[in-house]
Amino acid sequence: MSESGFDITAFLTTHQQRVNECLERIMASFDPKKELVQAMGHSLMAGGKRLRPVLAVASARACGKDDRLALPAACALEMIHTYSLIHDDLPAMDDDDLRRGKPTCHKKFSEPTAILAGDALLTHAFFILCHPQDLFDPVPEPEILLELGGLIASAAGVNGMVEGQMLDMQSESLAIDVGSDGGKGNKKDLLTHLIHMHELKTGQMIVASVTAGAVSVGSPQQRISDLAAYGTYLGLAFQVMDDILNVAGDPEKMGKAAGSDLQRDKLTFPAILGLEQSRIYAGQLIDQALETIDRFDDQADPLRAIARYVITRDR
Repeated sequence: MSESGFDITAFLTTHQQRVNECLERIMASFDPKKELVQAMGHSLMAGGKRLRPVLAVASARACGKDDRLALPAACALEMIHTYSLIHDDLPAMDDDDLRRGKPTCHKKFSEPTAILAGDALLTHAFFILCHPQDLFDPVPEPEILLELGGLIASAAGVNGMVEGQMLDMQSESLAIDVGSDGGKGNKKDLLTHLIHMHELKTGQMIVASVTAGAVSVGSPQQRISDLAAYGTYLGLAFQVMDDILNVAGDPEKMGKAAGSDLQRDKLTFPAILGLEQSRIYAGQLIDQALETIDRFDDQADPLRAIARYVITRDR
């Protein structure tokens, strides 16, 4: 229970279940005997926080509208997020064995199958946005669905998450040079680079999640802009906490190994700022996120509670 009396645990549980039911309907439209479908379901239905779809629903509610309209975009966002995790776990990327407490997709099936499962989730996410009426009721108007497709594609692609992942891979060589003589940059430069990288890799999809909820219900542009700003601060705070948990988190609660960033010499917030300063920085970002939605009424309380949850979570 938060200071305002809002029960974030109950809210998250309720809306995670709503999203899971929608995702189960989507997966039920495929032949479960196919290995590709099994691989998609293994990763998509493995649990997880469902933060992005819950943000979309909470954003629609904050705008005072029917949050069911946000569910097609919410599911598309989770499918794209899952595809990105499958590919991120591959040997060519982070080479992880566990995700959400289960074997990663390429460990459970095979590397080629995992690649194709990710591809299938990505492409079917846009099919859902093109034909939501087959599985959802009510659905946004066609012109809104078109806008949602462009918004999410932009956040997921070359100007968003994929470019962020590229910068993340390239940053491993930068991390090695932190503090060394003749290094490639001082801490300020490295921090600027890290923030830019995560605004793309993590932040763009979180901004898209928040704005997609508002766009789905036809909100005015000023509200969408305020929510985008909220998402920008929230997304960066989320990544700072992810970096902190990779150092200080409990592997059993997280469902994945801790300490992998350090082993790979990855550029992270704790590596540059230290753990305590990273926690302070995450708190400052959440304060800024909350300021951006000051003008919203109590229907935005879920968004306020999610912001506080992001920096107190343990997984």
